[in-house]
Amino acid sequence: MKANEVVDAAEWERARKALLAKEKAFTQARDALSEARRALLWERVEKRYLFDGLAGELTLEDLFQGRSQLVVYHFMFGPDAAAGCKACSFWADNFERNVIHLAHRDVTLAAVSRAPLEKLAAFQKRFGWTFPWVSSGRTDFNFDYHVSFEPGRGDGTYNYAPKTGGSTELPGISVFARDEAGAVFHTYSTYGRGLDLMNTAYNYLDLVPKGRDEKDLPSPMAWLRLRDQYDARP
Repeated sequence: MKANEVVDAAEWERARKALLAKEKAFTQARDALSEARRALLWERVEKRYLFDGLAGELTLEDLFQGRSQLVVYHFMFGPDAAAGCKACSFWADNFERNVIHLAHRDVTLAAVSRAPLEKLAAFQKRFGWTFPWVSSGRTDFNFDYHVSFEPGRGDGTYNYAPKTGGSTELPGISVFARDEAGAVFHTYSTYGRGLDLMNTAYNYLDLVPKGRDEKDLPSPMAWLRLRDQYDARP
Protein backbone atom coordinates (compact mmCIF):
# COMPACT_ATOMS: atom_id res chain seq x y z
CA MET A 1 0.00 0.00 0.00
CA LYS A 2 1.46 3.34 -1.07
CA ALA A 3 1.26 6.03 1.62
CA ASN A 4 -0.30 9.42 0.92
CA GLU A 5 1.65 12.59 1.61
CA VAL A 6 2.68 12.69 5.28
CA VAL A 7 2.27 16.03 7.10
CA ASP A 8 2.38 17.40 10.65
CA ALA A 9 -0.64 17.38 12.98
CA ALA A 10 -1.70 20.97 12.27
CA GLU A 11 -1.75 20.50 8.50
CA TRP A 12 -3.49 17.14 8.87
CA GLU A 13 -6.24 18.77 10.94
CA ARG A 14 -6.72 21.54 8.35
CA ALA A 15 -7.11 18.92 5.62
CA ARG A 16 -9.47 16.89 7.78
CA LYS A 17 -11.67 19.92 8.49
CA ALA A 18 -11.85 20.69 4.77
CA LEU A 19 -13.01 17.13 4.12
CA LEU A 20 -15.46 17.39 7.04
CA ALA A 21 -17.17 20.34 5.33
CA LYS A 22 -17.71 18.15 2.26
CA GLU A 23 -18.95 15.28 4.43
CA LYS A 24 -21.48 17.56 6.14
CA ALA A 25 -22.71 18.82 2.77
CA PHE A 26 -23.09 15.20 1.63
CA THR A 27 -24.99 14.31 4.81
CA GLN A 28 -27.39 17.22 4.26
CA ALA A 29 -27.88 16.20 0.62
CA ARG A 30 -28.49 12.60 1.69
CA ASP A 31 -31.06 13.73 4.28
CA ALA A 32 -32.86 15.72 1.58
CA LEU A 33 -32.78 12.71 -0.75
CA SER A 34 -34.16 10.45 1.99
CA GLU A 35 -37.01 12.91 2.55
CA ALA A 36 -37.77 12.91 -1.19
CA ARG A 37 -37.71 9.12 -1.18
CA ARG A 38 -40.24 9.00 1.63
CA ALA A 39 -42.43 11.44 -0.31
CA LEU A 40 -42.42 9.25 -3.44
CA LEU A 41 -45.84 8.35 -4.86
CA TRP A 42 -47.23 4.92 -3.89
CA GLU A 43 -48.87 2.25 -6.03
CA ARG A 44 -51.46 -0.16 -4.68
CA VAL A 45 -50.58 -3.86 -4.92
CA GLU A 46 -53.60 -5.43 -6.57
CA LYS A 47 -52.19 -8.87 -7.41
CA ARG A 48 -52.45 -11.66 -4.86
CA TYR A 49 -49.11 -13.38 -4.21
CA LEU A 50 -48.73 -16.66 -2.32
CA PHE A 51 -45.39 -17.56 -0.77
CA ASP A 52 -44.15 -20.75 0.85
CA GLY A 53 -42.81 -20.22 4.37
CA LEU A 54 -41.98 -22.35 7.37
CA ALA A 55 -45.43 -21.55 8.78
CA GLY A 56 -47.11 -22.67 5.54
CA GLU A 57 -48.65 -20.64 2.73
CA LEU A 58 -48.33 -16.88 3.23
CA THR A 59 -49.68 -13.82 1.44
CA LEU A 60 -47.77 -10.59 0.98
CA GLU A 61 -49.91 -9.18 3.77
CA ASP A 62 -48.76 -11.99 6.06
CA LEU A 63 -45.13 -11.05 5.51
CA PHE A 64 -45.74 -7.79 7.41
CA GLN A 65 -46.18 -9.85 10.63
CA GLY A 66 -48.67 -7.30 11.93
CA ARG A 67 -46.46 -4.27 11.27
CA SER A 68 -47.20 -1.44 8.84
CA GLN A 69 -43.91 -1.47 6.89
CA LEU A 70 -42.16 -4.29 5.03
CA VAL A 71 -38.72 -4.40 3.45
CA VAL A 72 -38.16 -7.28 1.02
CA TYR A 73 -34.61 -8.25 0.13
CA HIS A 74 -34.73 -9.98 -3.26
CA PHE A 75 -32.15 -12.72 -2.55
CA MET A 76 -30.67 -14.32 -5.68
CA PHE A 77 -31.41 -18.03 -5.32
CA GLY A 78 -33.04 -19.49 -8.43
CA PRO A 79 -35.10 -22.69 -8.50
CA ASP A 80 -32.27 -24.77 -9.96
CA ALA A 81 -29.37 -23.21 -8.04
CA ALA A 82 -27.43 -25.43 -5.65
CA ALA A 83 -26.73 -22.54 -3.25
CA GLY A 84 -27.65 -18.93 -2.64
CA CYS A 85 -25.72 -16.09 -4.26
CA LYS A 86 -22.48 -15.21 -2.43
CA ALA A 87 -23.10 -11.47 -2.86
CA CYS A 88 -26.64 -11.70 -1.46
CA SER A 89 -25.23 -13.80 1.37
CA PHE A 90 -22.77 -10.96 2.06
CA TRP A 91 -25.72 -8.57 2.34
CA ALA A 92 -27.64 -11.06 4.50
CA ASP A 93 -24.71 -11.28 6.91
CA ASN A 94 -24.99 -7.50 7.23
CA PHE A 95 -28.74 -7.27 7.83
CA GLU A 96 -29.25 -10.45 9.90
CA ARG A 97 -28.83 -8.84 13.33
CA ASN A 98 -30.67 -5.67 12.35
CA VAL A 99 -34.00 -7.46 11.95
CA ILE A 100 -34.93 -7.16 15.64
CA HIS A 101 -34.03 -3.46 15.71
CA LEU A 102 -36.15 -2.80 12.63
CA ALA A 103 -39.06 -4.67 14.19
CA HIS A 104 -39.04 -2.18 17.04
CA ARG A 105 -39.45 0.61 14.51
CA ASP A 106 -42.56 -0.98 12.92
CA VAL A 107 -40.56 -2.60 10.09
CA THR A 108 -40.42 -6.26 9.10
CA LEU A 109 -37.49 -7.34 6.92
CA ALA A 110 -37.88 -10.54 4.93
CA ALA A 111 -35.94 -12.23 2.16
CA VAL A 112 -37.71 -13.62 -0.90
CA SER A 113 -36.25 -16.06 -3.45
CA ARG A 114 -37.58 -18.39 -6.13
CA ALA A 115 -35.78 -21.50 -4.85
CA PRO A 116 -37.95 -24.12 -3.12
CA LEU A 117 -38.43 -23.63 0.60
CA GLU A 118 -36.39 -26.69 1.55
CA LYS A 119 -33.34 -25.23 -0.23
CA LEU A 120 -33.81 -21.88 1.47
CA ALA A 121 -34.22 -23.48 4.90
CA ALA A 122 -31.07 -25.60 4.51
CA PHE A 123 -28.98 -22.64 3.33
CA GLN A 124 -30.35 -20.46 6.13
CA LYS A 125 -29.48 -23.12 8.72
CA ARG A 126 -25.96 -23.38 7.31
CA PHE A 127 -25.27 -19.74 8.18
CA GLY A 128 -27.42 -19.41 11.29
CA TRP A 129 -29.61 -16.68 9.84
CA THR A 130 -32.89 -15.98 11.60
CA PHE A 131 -34.64 -13.48 9.30
CA PRO A 132 -37.89 -14.59 7.61
CA TRP A 133 -37.16 -16.14 4.21
CA VAL A 134 -39.90 -17.34 1.89
CA SER A 135 -40.14 -18.91 -1.54
CA SER A 136 -41.89 -17.04 -4.34
CA GLY A 137 -41.44 -19.92 -6.79
CA ARG A 138 -45.17 -20.33 -7.40
CA THR A 139 -45.82 -16.65 -8.13
CA ASP A 140 -44.87 -13.85 -10.51
CA PHE A 141 -43.56 -11.77 -7.61
CA ASN A 142 -39.89 -11.78 -8.68
CA PHE A 143 -40.81 -11.01 -12.29
CA ASP A 144 -43.21 -8.23 -11.33
CA TYR A 145 -40.51 -6.59 -9.21
CA HIS A 146 -37.86 -6.99 -11.91
CA VAL A 147 -35.36 -9.33 -10.25
CA SER A 148 -36.04 -12.59 -12.15
CA PHE A 149 -35.99 -13.01 -15.90
CA GLU A 150 -37.41 -15.62 -18.27
CA PRO A 151 -38.69 -15.26 -21.83
CA GLY A 152 -42.32 -14.20 -21.78
CA ARG A 153 -42.33 -13.21 -18.09
CA GLY A 154 -41.87 -9.65 -16.90
CA ASP A 155 -40.91 -6.69 -19.04
CA GLY A 156 -37.16 -7.34 -19.25
CA THR A 157 -36.08 -4.26 -17.28
CA TYR A 158 -33.67 -3.98 -14.38
CA ASN A 159 -33.03 -0.82 -12.41
CA TYR A 160 -35.60 0.96 -14.59
CA ALA A 161 -33.69 0.35 -17.83
CA PRO A 162 -33.49 -2.51 -20.37
CA LYS A 163 -31.68 -5.43 -18.76
CA THR A 164 -28.26 -6.38 -20.13
CA GLY A 165 -26.35 -9.62 -19.62
CA GLY A 166 -27.60 -13.17 -19.28
CA SER A 167 -28.34 -13.40 -15.55
CA THR A 168 -31.75 -14.86 -14.77
CA GLU A 169 -31.65 -13.65 -11.14
CA LEU A 170 -30.52 -10.21 -9.89
CA PRO A 171 -30.65 -8.51 -6.47
CA GLY A 172 -32.88 -5.74 -5.24
CA ILE A 173 -34.83 -4.33 -2.34
CA SER A 174 -38.52 -3.45 -2.41
CA VAL A 175 -40.48 -1.59 0.25
CA PHE A 176 -44.18 -1.92 1.02
CA ALA A 177 -46.64 -0.23 3.37
CA ARG A 178 -49.92 -1.52 4.79
CA ASP A 179 -52.75 0.73 5.93
CA GLU A 180 -55.23 0.15 8.75
CA ALA A 181 -57.74 -1.36 6.34
CA GLY A 182 -55.20 -3.94 5.20
CA ALA A 183 -54.45 -2.49 1.76
CA VAL A 184 -50.82 -2.96 0.64
CA PHE A 185 -48.82 -0.39 -1.32
CA HIS A 186 -45.48 -0.57 -3.12
CA THR A 187 -43.55 2.52 -2.01
CA TYR A 188 -39.98 2.01 -3.28
CA SER A 189 -37.58 -0.36 -5.00
CA THR A 190 -33.83 -0.11 -5.58
CA TYR A 191 -31.31 -2.21 -7.46
CA GLY A 192 -27.63 -2.37 -8.40
CA ARG A 193 -25.51 0.21 -6.58
CA GLY A 194 -28.66 1.35 -4.79
CA LEU A 195 -28.04 -1.58 -2.42
CA ASP A 196 -24.60 -0.33 -1.35
CA LEU A 197 -25.83 1.68 1.61
CA MET A 198 -27.35 -1.46 3.17
CA ASN A 199 -23.98 -3.24 3.30
CA THR A 200 -22.19 -2.16 6.47
CA ALA A 201 -18.96 -3.95 5.53
CA TYR A 202 -18.65 -1.92 2.32
CA ASN A 203 -19.28 1.27 4.29
CA TYR A 204 -16.38 0.37 6.60
CA LEU A 205 -14.16 -0.44 3.61
CA ASP A 206 -14.95 2.99 2.19
CA LEU A 207 -13.27 4.48 5.30
CA VAL A 208 -9.89 2.73 5.06
CA PRO A 209 -6.92 3.72 2.84
CA LYS A 210 -7.31 0.84 0.37
CA GLY A 211 -11.06 1.33 0.07
CA ARG A 212 -12.85 -1.61 -1.51
CA ASP A 213 -9.62 -2.54 -3.29
CA GLU A 214 -11.50 -4.13 -6.21
CA LYS A 215 -10.12 -2.11 -9.12
CA ASP A 216 -7.64 -4.69 -10.40
CA LEU A 217 -9.84 -7.76 -9.88
CA PRO A 218 -11.43 -9.57 -12.84
CA SER A 219 -14.80 -8.48 -11.44
CA PRO A 220 -15.58 -6.19 -8.48
CA MET A 221 -16.55 -8.96 -6.07
CA ALA A 222 -14.14 -11.66 -7.23
CA TRP A 223 -12.58 -11.66 -3.76
CA LEU A 224 -15.85 -12.50 -2.03
CA ARG A 225 -16.64 -15.95 -0.61
CA LEU A 226 -19.49 -17.42 1.35
CA ARG A 227 -18.66 -16.84 4.99
CA ASP A 228 -17.74 -20.48 5.67
CA GLN A 229 -15.49 -20.72 2.59
CA TYR A 230 -12.80 -18.22 3.54
CA ASP A 231 -9.41 -19.40 4.72
CA ALA A 232 -9.11 -19.38 8.49
CA ARG A 233 -6.91 -16.29 8.25
CA PRO A 234 -6.49 -13.95 5.22
